[in-house]
Amino acid sequence: MLRFSPFLTLPLVVAIAACANSGANYTPVVDGPVGVSYQSDLAACQSLAASQGALDSNAGGTTAASAGVAAVGAAVFNNTGNNVRDAAAVGALVGLTASALEQNSNKESIVRNCMRQRGHNVVG
Repeated sequence: MLRFSPFLTLPLVVAIAACANSGANYTPVVDGPVGVSYQSDLAACQSLAASQGALDSNAGGTTAASAGVAAVGAAVFNNTGNNVRDAAAVGALVGLTASALEQNSNKESIVRNCMRQRGHNVVG
């Protein structure tokens, strides 16, 4: 039986909040020497990435879809007590976490692309 506890969600929410701008703090690997403008360009690119927010525009849909799939699964396989509600809540948290991780990856891409546009030889 799946039991939903608000105390189990707190670490997940804290982890998402802690990682909210870790993608924006990404420092890309540059091949060759770095120029004089490297630090100021990096700061500008990281600031641009940080301005994108913790979640992307698809977060609501991903969260709702995850909650729905989890609720349907619980309803079909183990529909007792509050299982459907609990499964939907866990599914929503999984969807929200997936969206936050995807946005973190998007921020790293923003930093890499921005640095390339500014003439730095970014390789990773």
